[in-house]
Parts: sequence; C-alpha cells; structure tokens
Amino acid sequence: RFIFFRKNKNAGKDLDDALQSALKANDYPAARRALDASPSLEASILREALAWKKGGPAAVNDALDSALGRAKADLDRGANLLGTLGNNAPFIGLFGTVIGVIEAFSHLGSSAAGAGMAKVMGGIAEALIATGVGIFVAIPAVVAYNVIQKRAGEIETHALSLAKLVTAWLHTYPDAREVEEPAKRKETSGGKAQQLAVANDPAE
Repeated sequence: RFIFFRKNKNAGKDLDDALQSALKANDYPAARRALDASPSLEASILREALAWKKGGPAAVNDALDSALGRAKADLDRGANLLGTLGNNAPFIGLFGTVIGVIEAFSHLGSSAAGAGMAKVMGGIAEALIATGVGIFVAIPAVVAYNVIQKRAGEIETHALSLAKLVTAWLHTYPDAREVEEPAKRKETSGGKAQQLAVANDPAE
C-alpha cells in the first residue's frame, strides 16, 4: 500500500501541471497525451470521464462519479483487514489477559500458602504479555488504516479537482466536446484534419 500510494502521489503531481497547461491552451491532444502517459489513478479516472465529453460538463461529471466508484475498491484494498486488526487485537489481548488471571487465581487457590507463588506470578506475567501483544498489533494497524484512508481521500479530492479543470475547459470552449481523439485524428484525411484544426482554434 505504501508503494502504491507513493508512486501515485509522484505521478499525480506531474499530471497536474501538464493537464492544466494543455487545457488552458485548448490543446486537447496534449491533454490526452498527458493522461495517457501518467500511471496515476487520477489519470485513469479522467480518461474514462473524458470518453463522455460530447455530452458536455454534466456528462463528464456523471462519468467521473462512476469511475470514482469503481476505483474506490482499489483505493481501499487492504484497509478492511487493517481496520479489523486495529479494532479487535486489543480485545484478543484482553481475552488472553483474562485467561492468564484465571490461571493465576486457580494456582493460588489450589496451592498451599506460598508453595505455588511461582505459578501464580507466571500466570500474571502471561496475562500482561497477552495485553502487550494486543496493543503492539493494534497501534500500527490503526495508524496504517488512518494513513490509507487519508491518502485515498486525497486521491479522490485530486481527481475531482482535475475534473473541474476539464469541465471548465468544456464551458470555455463549447466546441471542444466535438474534438476527436488523437488516434482518430491521425486516421482522417489531410483536408478534414485541417478543417478540424481551424474549427477548434480559439483565434478562428
């Protein structure tokens, strides 16, 4: 999980500047290349959302929500296990503590005065060890769970922020929703490609 979020964080920073510059210049092919080159989760979410750009900003927002919902499973992978460990490890440790104390009192009640003191102290020591192990497991699990939740929230917020750039671009350049994907533009004839370039030039 640490490696996944670390790689995604670095890739997300690079995507931010490239996408913003391309959309400000109304250069959709450059924006698409930035998204295709980025391995970040935000880029994959935006690629899915941009497939619906012909429907305008509202369609892009709806597609983004759908993509975020599917990405949620990948973001939260491993979090349920950590949350379960963090919540239940102290109780398992407490259960061991109770067993150890019961064992200590059992030795104390069945032994002559002072004869079974070593067994009694051994039972109490086992009880304290069980408590310590439960806490030792729970604290790192809870910390890791909180870190995962925080990073997942940051990725979702970043994806929404980038989506706002896309919808702002579509509002500013209404003709942008008709721009073909870069791969399709290569397949068109030279004359048609020039017409599309003129039609999508803000100066024209």
